Amino acid sequence: MAYQSAQATDDIPGLAVLADPTRRVLLDLLRRKPLPVGELASQMPVSRPAVSQHLKVLKEAQLVREHRQGTRHYFALNPAGFAGLREYADSMWQEALNAFATYVAEQTRSTAKSRARTGPPKRRKER
Repeated sequence: MAYQSAQATDDIPGLAVLADPTRRVLLDLLRRKPLPVGELASQMPVSRPAVSQHLKVLKEAQLVREHRQGTRHYFALNPAGFAGLREYADSMWQEALNAFATYVAEQTRSTAKSRARTGPPKRRKER
């Protein structure tokens, strides 16, 4: 079965990339400051070549950027690359809020109609 949506997740390059836990850990490490590949690899349970491959995927998805300083390759987060992810998440949140507002409005109308048929709620006598 194929799913159809207003915005297919294939249009959001970073979304599938974030499914991998190793890549999420790398992004978390890079949140603090740019780091060289060697330092990133020393903090990971996978080999340095594996870290390099994950960084390559993150770079292709434009979630990180690379700069060289001498013989070292530094990686840093690319805020512009997260814009598409942010837009997608914001649109989902806005749709949820709109659906909730519609639900509340329907419930309010339903309650008002019910009260119109039965009259106002009866008050309890205070003792």
